Amino acid sequence: MSTTLQFYRAGDSWVHRLNPVTKLAFVAAVTIAAFGVERLWWPAALFLLLEVPGAVIAGVAGRFVRMVLGFFAPFLVILFLLQGLTYPEPGTVLLHLGPLEVKTEGLVFAGTTALRLLVMVAAFVLLLLTTHPGTLMSAMQQAGLPPKIAYVVSATLQIIPSFQARANAIMQAQQARGLEVRAGGAAARVRRLLPLMGPLLLGALTDVENRSIAMESRAFGRPVRPTAYTVVPDSAAQRAARWAMLALAVLVIVLNTLGVFS
Repeated sequence: MSTTLQFYRAGDSWVHRLNPVTKLAFVAAVTIAAFGVERLWWPAALFLLLEVPGAVIAGVAGRFVRMVLGFFAPFLVILFLLQGLTYPEPGTVLLHLGPLEVKTEGLVFAGTTALRLLVMVAAFVLLLLTTHPGTLMSAMQQAGLPPKIAYVVSATLQIIPSFQARANAIMQAQQARGLEVRAGGAAARVRRLLPLMGPLLLGALTDVENRSIAMESRAFGRPVRPTAYTVVPDSAAQRAARWAMLALAVLVIVLNTLGVFS
């Protein structure tokens, strides 16, 4: 399977059929809204009421949960340790650990920050699972975005699956040559994975060069807009919905400023 399709799951749900620009607007709107309110429950509500139902409707709920937890769980642990033990402001001390103190305010701050980032990560994961990379780039160009910006967005969303696929291929090649990467403790496994880094980075640099040559040969970035091979369906209703989602996100920030969420 192509590295760009490692995350995408084909389907015929209405989430899949949405124009990718509409889904990008949703990502931007929920992220702005999540960071716009200083309340612990708010990002949790966005995640549970908007993103999880979206994954269920699209038929990718299992993959959605695994990917979100896989990306987010290690960072969540680190965030709670750092904020819970090193929160600089005065507050209610729950536990003393030598020179460090676990404070209620630190845990609340860590929880709020973690849930905000969860909303952002989950929105991007839902986009990746329900949007073909080629369709995404075509839709952004059809919407009037410059090709360079469309490519940057598309390539950024493909970095993780591309690195994951390349790392798996290198690991399998090294195992075929007799390198054991799974046995032993954590320290032993880390030492055995070090030979993976060199080929992974060199392969990434080679891939960048190959892409650059391919884009130059196709006159990528020229001011004349090329004819689209794939026309992504769009509608006036979706265009209106995109602006409405962004307007609602801004409204949330205004309402929070006025103390509505207090």
